[in-house]
Amino acid sequence: MAAVHCKIGIIGAGISGLAAAKQLSEHEPVVFEATDCIGGVWKHCSFRSTKLQTPRCDYEFSDFPWTQRDNSTFPTYQEILDYLHSYATHFDILKFVKFNSKVVETRFIGHRESTGSGADNNGEYGSLLPGHPVWEVAVQTNQSETLQWYSFECLVVCTGKYGDVPNTISFPHNKGPQVFEGKVLHSLDYCKLDKEESTQLLKGKKVVVFGYKKSAIDLAVECAEANQGTDGQACTMVIRTLHWTVPHYSVWGLPFYLFFSTRSSQFLYERPKQGLARTLLCHLLSPLRWGVSKTIESYLSWKLPLDKYGLRPDHPFVEDYASCQMAILPENFFQEAEKGKIQFKKASSKWWFWEGGVEFEDGTKLEADVVILATGFDGKKKLKTILPDPFRSLLEFPASGLMPLYKGTINPLIPNMAFVGFIESVSNLHTAEIRCKWLSRLVDGHFKLPRVEKMVEQTQEEVEIMKRSTRFYKRSCISTFSINHSDEICEEMGWESWRKKTWLSEAFSPYNSQDYTEEK
Repeated sequence: MAAVHCKIGIIGAGISGLAAAKQLSEHEPVVFEATDCIGGVWKHCSFRSTKLQTPRCDYEFSDFPWTQRDNSTFPTYQEILDYLHSYATHFDILKFVKFNSKVVETRFIGHRESTGSGADNNGEYGSLLPGHPVWEVAVQTNQSETLQWYSFECLVVCTGKYGDVPNTISFPHNKGPQVFEGKVLHSLDYCKLDKEESTQLLKGKKVVVFGYKKSAIDLAVECAEANQGTDGQACTMVIRTLHWTVPHYSVWGLPFYLFFSTRSSQFLYERPKQGLARTLLCHLLSPLRWGVSKTIESYLSWKLPLDKYGLRPDHPFVEDYASCQMAILPENFFQEAEKGKIQFKKASSKWWFWEGGVEFEDGTKLEADVVILATGFDGKKKLKTILPDPFRSLLEFPASGLMPLYKGTINPLIPNMAFVGFIESVSNLHTAEIRCKWLSRLVDGHFKLPRVEKMVEQTQEEVEIMKRSTRFYKRSCISTFSINHSDEICEEMGWESWRKKTWLSEAFSPYNSQDYTEEK
């Protein structure tokens, strides 16, 4: 069967895929969505209690504000889905989406010697090659055994880092889930349960949850709520790495954005291409940077019973912020802990199953009826199932394991392919949208990519900054220099990088997507 030819192909209809479809709509892109609905992780990886981690107005498209722009509340996952559906309907994006269409294979059919749009038009990898197909994509529709092939000049991968492929755990021989007499499931499996099914799973059961990030915390609260009363069992959270959690976006009465999300606050942190003077200034301001972290830590230790439950991390708060791992606590989390419905056990990474529960390296055991693994997802494995050789081996730097992405979008070593949703910040929606605006202008030829060597050099510099900022650098988070990142994107698009109306607001007001509407 001959391949259907289109200019732009987009894989995934989550937030990143919708943003890409909107910004590239003039090219009538084809969006492949493996499920029957849009929304991505908000649809398929949310619990009934899941809420947004950032205030409402920090999570909106620049050209589609929330109807009610209350910035003091955190929308539920259903409100997010409603918002995304309204956005897709308003801009008529759904006409581009092919639902129940799973991409199972891609083939590179472009030619390296073709003329590219790089700085010197030498056709090196990383340049866009307009005018002829470069990628072929095999799509399985409605689980049919017949594959439909499409060819594209540019392919935008928006499958994201989360969902679909859980992180797997290796166990010693005869000590895996098969010996456990209870039920084992990943948080991804739990997301598929409705309220009645999840309550039935948890009620009256000894539940052990592995993890201490947002999903694990929400799971523990849902378990506690299902086990109210004297007959209810406690949920035990097994914590291997502690992280800082916050009850709300205020510290000692000051709005949280003052510490990290203004241009003046980001002056405290290292950024790419900052020059010698800025480097010296960052070094001189290091005591102030330390002071910001300690101020927040002191507030959290005063506000939350971290010491009582042994939940104070041994690393600075700024390291969790720099790796996008700061979690917002549900209001009743420590209330349930006070009632004994949530308990905590710190453990090493080595553990295994026995017939009655889980056992740890130190010989201690936990009895359990249900074990839930909130151990995250393997986004790289998901990508590798799609990309052909030799591109699979180009997905990460060997030394760091991080994905090299110029402007958080282009892998300099993979031609005519963009990746959206694989780099994180305080607001992943804004991060995705502004990169899609940049990508649409690149596709339209408004500017050219630098040479491959230059792009690789810059991505390596960003990796080194992440490594110096936090021990959890492999999450590819740019939160401490996100404004600078947006500045560079604006400059490449020919926009003004400073977006505020006054110098005062430029220095001390938070940046969000509304600052990046079309050029003013």
